Amino acid sequence: MPRASRFYTPGEVWHITQRCHKQEYLLKFERDRMRWRHWLYQAKKCYGLSVLNYICTSNHIHLLVRDTGNQTIAKSMQLISSRTAYEYNQRKMRKGAFWEDRYHATAIATDSHLGQCLVYVDLNMLRAGVVRHPSQWKVSGYNEIQQPPQRYRIIDQAVLIELFNLRDATSLQQYHHEWVEEQIIKEEPQRDPKWTQALAVGSAQFTEKYKEQQGVRTRYRTIDHRSETCTLKEPLTAYSNHSD
Repeated sequence: MPRASRFYTPGEVWHITQRCHKQEYLLKFERDRMRWRHWLYQAKKCYGLSVLNYICTSNHIHLLVRDTGNQTIAKSMQLISSRTAYEYNQRKMRKGAFWEDRYHATAIATDSHLGQCLVYVDLNMLRAGVVRHPSQWKVSGYNEIQQPPQRYRIIDQAVLIELFNLRDATSLQQYHHEWVEEQIIKEEPQRDPKWTQALAVGSAQFTEKYKEQQGVRTRYRTIDHRSETCTLKEPLTAYSNHSD
Protein backbone atom coordinates (compact mmCIF):
# COMPACT_ATOMS: atom_id res chain seq x y z
CA MET A 1 0.00 0.00 0.00
CA PRO A 2 1.52 3.38 -0.96
CA ARG A 3 2.15 6.09 1.58
CA ALA A 4 -0.80 8.41 2.04
CA SER A 5 -0.36 11.91 0.67
CA ARG A 6 -0.96 14.75 3.12
CA PHE A 7 -3.53 17.49 2.78
CA TYR A 8 -2.30 20.22 5.08
CA THR A 9 -4.98 22.26 6.82
CA PRO A 10 -4.01 25.70 8.18
CA GLY A 11 -3.77 25.64 11.97
CA GLU A 12 -2.91 21.95 12.29
CA VAL A 13 0.30 20.85 13.99
CA TRP A 14 2.61 18.34 12.32
CA HIS A 15 5.53 16.27 13.54
CA ILE A 16 7.92 15.86 10.61
CA THR A 17 10.77 13.38 10.45
CA GLN A 18 13.39 12.95 7.74
CA ARG A 19 16.46 10.74 7.72
CA CYS A 20 19.70 10.67 5.78
CA HIS A 21 20.17 8.35 2.82
CA LYS A 22 20.91 4.73 3.81
CA GLN A 23 21.04 5.73 7.50
CA GLU A 24 24.40 7.42 6.90
CA TYR A 25 25.70 9.89 9.48
CA LEU A 26 25.87 12.76 7.05
CA LEU A 27 25.05 15.27 9.79
CA LYS A 28 27.56 13.98 12.32
CA PHE A 29 29.52 17.25 12.41
CA GLU A 30 28.05 20.25 14.17
CA ARG A 31 29.03 22.43 11.22
CA ASP A 32 26.60 20.56 8.97
CA ARG A 33 23.86 20.51 11.61
CA MET A 34 24.23 24.29 11.99
CA ARG A 35 23.81 24.71 8.23
CA TRP A 36 20.59 22.70 8.43
CA ARG A 37 19.47 25.05 11.21
CA HIS A 38 20.43 28.03 9.06
CA TRP A 39 18.11 26.88 6.30
CA LEU A 40 15.37 26.18 8.82
CA TYR A 41 15.68 29.81 9.88
CA GLN A 42 15.55 30.90 6.24
CA ALA A 43 12.35 28.88 5.75
CA LYS A 44 10.81 30.69 8.69
CA LYS A 45 11.97 34.03 7.28
CA CYS A 46 10.92 33.39 3.67
CA TYR A 47 7.70 31.42 4.06
CA GLY A 48 6.55 32.12 7.61
CA LEU A 49 7.10 28.55 8.83
CA SER A 50 5.85 28.33 12.42
CA VAL A 51 8.35 26.08 14.25
CA LEU A 52 7.31 24.74 17.66
CA ASN A 53 10.31 22.47 18.23
CA TYR A 54 13.16 20.86 16.32
CA ILE A 55 16.27 18.74 16.61
CA CYS A 56 18.96 17.83 14.11
CA THR A 57 20.81 14.63 14.98
CA SER A 58 23.69 12.98 13.15
CA ASN A 59 21.47 11.10 10.71
CA HIS A 60 17.92 12.43 10.94
CA ILE A 61 15.84 15.44 11.92
CA HIS A 62 12.62 16.13 13.78
CA LEU A 63 10.42 19.18 13.24
CA LEU A 64 7.26 20.16 15.09
CA VAL A 65 5.48 22.82 13.04
CA ARG A 66 2.13 24.51 12.70
CA ASP A 67 0.75 24.88 9.22
CA THR A 68 0.06 28.49 8.22
CA GLY A 69 -1.36 27.76 4.77
CA ASN A 70 -0.11 28.61 1.28
CA GLN A 71 1.91 25.37 1.07
CA THR A 72 4.25 26.66 3.76
CA ILE A 73 5.38 23.24 4.95
CA ALA A 74 6.03 21.85 1.47
CA LYS A 75 7.95 24.94 0.36
CA SER A 76 9.96 25.03 3.59
CA MET A 77 10.94 21.36 3.45
CA GLN A 78 11.97 21.75 -0.19
CA LEU A 79 14.22 24.70 0.70
CA ILE A 80 15.77 23.12 3.80
CA SER A 81 16.35 19.68 2.27
CA SER A 82 17.67 20.82 -1.08
CA ARG A 83 20.02 23.52 0.23
CA THR A 84 21.41 21.30 3.01
CA ALA A 85 22.10 18.52 0.52
CA TYR A 86 23.59 20.85 -2.11
CA GLU A 87 25.99 22.54 0.29
CA TYR A 88 27.14 19.23 1.76
CA ASN A 89 27.72 17.61 -1.62
CA GLN A 90 29.55 20.66 -2.92
CA ARG A 91 31.86 20.82 0.09
CA LYS A 92 32.55 17.08 0.13
CA MET A 93 32.72 16.80 -3.69
CA ARG A 94 30.06 14.13 -3.31
CA LYS A 95 27.30 12.99 -5.65
CA GLY A 96 24.07 11.19 -4.92
CA ALA A 97 21.10 11.42 -2.60
CA PHE A 98 21.50 13.08 0.78
CA TRP A 99 18.04 12.29 2.19
CA GLU A 100 16.30 8.92 2.20
CA ASP A 101 12.90 9.08 0.51
CA ARG A 102 10.64 12.01 1.34
CA TYR A 103 9.88 13.23 4.81
CA HIS A 104 7.17 11.69 6.99
CA ALA A 105 4.49 13.88 8.58
CA THR A 106 2.20 13.01 11.50
CA ALA A 107 -0.75 15.22 12.47
CA ILE A 108 -0.70 15.97 16.21
CA ALA A 109 -3.75 16.97 18.26
CA THR A 110 -3.33 20.33 19.98
CA ASP A 111 -4.20 19.02 23.44
CA SER A 112 -2.08 17.04 25.90
CA HIS A 113 -0.64 15.11 22.95
CA LEU A 114 1.12 18.25 21.74
CA GLY A 115 3.03 18.53 25.02
CA GLN A 116 3.96 14.86 24.85
CA CYS A 117 5.26 15.22 21.30
CA LEU A 118 7.18 18.38 22.20
CA VAL A 119 9.02 16.50 24.95
CA TYR A 120 9.51 13.46 22.72
CA VAL A 121 11.46 15.63 20.30
CA ASP A 122 13.50 17.14 23.16
CA LEU A 123 14.58 13.74 24.46
CA ASN A 124 15.73 12.30 21.14
CA MET A 125 19.47 12.36 21.85
CA LEU A 126 18.94 11.28 25.44
CA ARG A 127 17.11 8.17 24.17
CA ALA A 128 20.07 7.53 21.89
CA GLY A 129 22.43 7.64 24.87
CA VAL A 130 24.47 10.52 23.42
CA VAL A 131 23.64 13.08 26.11
CA ARG A 132 22.38 12.93 29.68
CA HIS A 133 20.15 15.98 29.29
CA PRO A 134 18.58 17.66 26.20
CA SER A 135 20.31 20.94 27.07
CA GLN A 136 23.62 19.31 26.08
CA TRP A 137 22.65 19.00 22.41
CA LYS A 138 23.19 22.33 20.68
CA VAL A 139 21.12 22.09 17.50
CA SER A 140 17.70 21.63 19.06
CA GLY A 141 14.75 23.64 20.25
CA TYR A 142 15.12 22.82 23.94
CA ASN A 143 17.68 25.51 24.73
CA GLU A 144 15.93 28.03 22.52
CA ILE A 145 12.67 27.61 24.43
CA GLN A 146 14.46 27.88 27.76
CA GLN A 147 16.84 30.69 26.76
CA PRO A 148 15.62 32.44 23.60
CA PRO A 149 18.51 33.96 21.60
CA GLN A 150 18.52 37.66 20.81
CA ARG A 151 18.94 37.00 17.10
CA TYR A 152 17.99 34.28 14.60
CA ARG A 153 15.19 32.86 16.70
CA ILE A 154 13.40 29.89 15.22
CA ILE A 155 10.91 28.72 17.86
CA ASP A 156 7.51 30.40 17.60
CA GLN A 157 6.97 30.99 21.31
CA ALA A 158 3.81 33.03 20.77
CA VAL A 159 2.08 30.05 19.15
CA LEU A 160 3.27 27.66 21.87
CA ILE A 161 1.93 30.03 24.54
CA GLU A 162 -1.40 30.20 22.69
CA LEU A 163 -1.73 26.46 22.14
CA PHE A 164 -0.86 25.61 25.74
CA ASN A 165 -3.09 28.44 27.03
CA LEU A 166 -0.28 29.98 29.09
CA ARG A 167 0.27 33.55 30.27
CA ASP A 168 3.69 34.34 28.91
CA ALA A 169 7.13 33.05 27.91
CA THR A 170 8.16 32.57 31.53
CA SER A 171 5.22 30.23 32.11
CA LEU A 172 6.09 28.34 28.94
CA GLN A 173 9.68 27.86 30.06
CA GLN A 174 8.60 26.70 33.51
CA TYR A 175 6.08 24.15 32.25
CA HIS A 176 8.39 22.97 29.49
CA HIS A 177 11.22 22.40 31.95
CA GLU A 178 8.93 20.51 34.33
CA TRP A 179 7.55 18.29 31.55
CA VAL A 180 11.02 17.30 30.41
CA GLU A 181 12.37 16.68 33.91
CA GLU A 182 9.30 14.65 34.83
CA GLN A 183 9.74 12.42 31.82
CA ILE A 184 13.44 11.92 32.52
CA ILE A 185 12.78 11.01 36.17
CA LYS A 186 9.71 8.89 35.49
CA GLU A 187 11.55 6.29 33.45
CA GLU A 188 14.32 5.87 30.92
CA PRO A 189 12.94 7.55 27.79
CA GLN A 190 12.00 5.00 25.16
CA ARG A 191 11.31 5.41 21.48
CA ASP A 192 7.57 5.48 20.78
CA PRO A 193 6.80 4.64 17.14
CA LYS A 194 3.43 6.37 17.11
CA TRP A 195 5.09 9.79 16.83
CA THR A 196 7.02 8.83 13.70
CA GLN A 197 4.96 6.13 11.99
CA ALA A 198 1.33 7.21 12.32
CA LEU A 199 -0.66 9.54 10.09
CA ALA A 200 -2.31 11.17 13.10
CA VAL A 201 -2.03 11.01 16.90
CA GLY A 202 -4.64 12.28 19.33
CA SER A 203 -8.08 11.57 20.72
CA ALA A 204 -10.61 9.36 18.98
CA GLN A 205 -12.48 12.46 17.83
CA PHE A 206 -9.31 14.02 16.43
CA THR A 207 -8.16 10.94 14.50
CA GLU A 208 -11.65 10.23 13.13
CA LYS A 209 -11.97 13.83 11.97
CA TYR A 210 -8.52 13.76 10.38
CA LYS A 211 -9.31 10.54 8.50
CA GLU A 212 -12.56 12.04 7.22
CA GLN A 213 -10.79 15.23 6.08
CA GLN A 214 -8.17 13.27 4.14
CA GLY A 215 -10.84 11.39 2.17
CA VAL A 216 -9.54 8.78 -0.27
CA ARG A 217 -5.97 9.36 0.93
CA THR A 218 -6.72 7.41 4.13
CA ARG A 219 -9.56 5.16 2.97
CA TYR A 220 -7.81 1.89 3.85
CA ARG A 221 -5.97 3.13 6.94
CA THR A 222 -7.16 1.93 10.35
CA ILE A 223 -7.46 3.73 13.68
CA ASP A 224 -5.98 2.05 16.76
CA HIS A 225 -8.32 2.63 19.71
CA ARG A 226 -6.50 0.41 22.20
CA SER A 227 -5.56 3.28 24.53
CA GLU A 228 -6.59 6.85 25.36
CA THR A 229 -4.24 7.97 22.60
CA CYS A 230 -5.60 6.94 19.23
CA THR A 231 -3.41 6.60 16.15
CA LEU A 232 -4.29 6.50 12.49
CA LYS A 233 -1.90 3.90 11.13
CA GLU A 234 0.12 4.00 7.93
CA PRO A 235 1.37 0.48 7.06
CA LEU A 236 4.70 -0.31 5.45
CA THR A 237 6.20 3.14 6.05
CA ALA A 238 7.83 2.66 9.44
CA TYR A 239 10.32 5.32 10.34
CA SER A 240 12.99 3.15 11.92
CA ASN A 241 15.00 4.07 14.97
CA HIS A 242 17.97 5.72 13.33
CA SER A 243 19.15 7.62 16.38
CA ASP A 244 22.84 8.24 16.94
